[in-house]
Amino acid sequence: MIYKGRGAQRYLSNRFEKNFNTAEEAQQDPAEDNAPLTRTYVENPREILSRNDSPDIPFTYSINPYQGCEHGCIYCYARNSHEYWGFDAGLDFETKIIVKSEAPELLKQKFQSRSWKPEMIVLSGNTDCYQPVEKKLKITRKLLMVFRNFGNPVGIITKNVLILRDLDILKDLAMENLVKVIFSITTLDEDLRLKMEPRTATAQKKLMAIKKLTTSGIPVSVLMGPVIPGLNTGEIPAIIRSCREAGAYDVNMVMIRLNGKSGMLFMDWLQKNYPDREKKVWNQISSLHQGKVNDARWGLRMRGDGKLAESIHQLFRTVKSKYYGEKESHELSLTRFRRHGTGWLF
Repeated sequence: MIYKGRGAQRYLSNRFEKNFNTAEEAQQDPAEDNAPLTRTYVENPREILSRNDSPDIPFTYSINPYQGCEHGCIYCYARNSHEYWGFDAGLDFETKIIVKSEAPELLKQKFQSRSWKPEMIVLSGNTDCYQPVEKKLKITRKLLMVFRNFGNPVGIITKNVLILRDLDILKDLAMENLVKVIFSITTLDEDLRLKMEPRTATAQKKLMAIKKLTTSGIPVSVLMGPVIPGLNTGEIPAIIRSCREAGAYDVNMVMIRLNGKSGMLFMDWLQKNYPDREKKVWNQISSLHQGKVNDARWGLRMRGDGKLAESIHQLFRTVKSKYYGEKESHELSLTRFRRHGTGWLF
């Protein structure tokens, strides 16, 4: 059976089988035909900020108001983290979504603490803060209100045009140089997108959203991630050109790597969707990471190495230089922080 609207097409065993999920089930959405139900669960963490110390990631703090992601991107590195909740990295990851309803209040408490020093915090360091469930729950919107109230800078990573709903708050933040957006665009090919990241917005909608944001004074850059040899490498020139025409001030790329259970899921997906290219794509991904599809080497795991990797990077650099020239800088302000807020919140 092919599950409509889902990236993963199977469930997997959980390496933490002795663990079990203790989050409280909150609600259940209607199912589509031939599609597993989407369920949401409530989690009440004590802390909301995640700290990152990876030299490959250019930010220290992030907030993920949701764990799991209904976008269903088959390549997603975050799938493996779902096993810590007693769920699996396959269909569970995109059908069992954990929500952190108290995130805005926890962030408010953090900003009020004397120990907090203003620093950019990224929304969506792991899973998309504008995934479909956000339309109803509005946790991300409430978080943005807290950022606005306290004057702390925020970066947003997303591939969903739902971000335009919050244009009013984003404009306020931009007026104080407190926000920038990173849009993820992996392909312009609608057939590939529907198979690879089925519940994301179309590329054309993403480009229109970028244009709307930039014309509203909100700086937007684009991440082409991941680049997958044999599937979307041929789109590099068109994606870079389209992003520039939409007003993005910068564009970057990250190479695919399939950590943990992601490799098994991606192979299954290739066999079911691109059987004619299965071996070629798999072998090319392996060639980026010394014969493996996963890579834990700092500095190389998100870039890849070898002849194929260098040829892809060279193409990207050449086309980017043609359309972008010198890199623009968009450092956010750290001087607007107000520990006691403005009283302007929800």
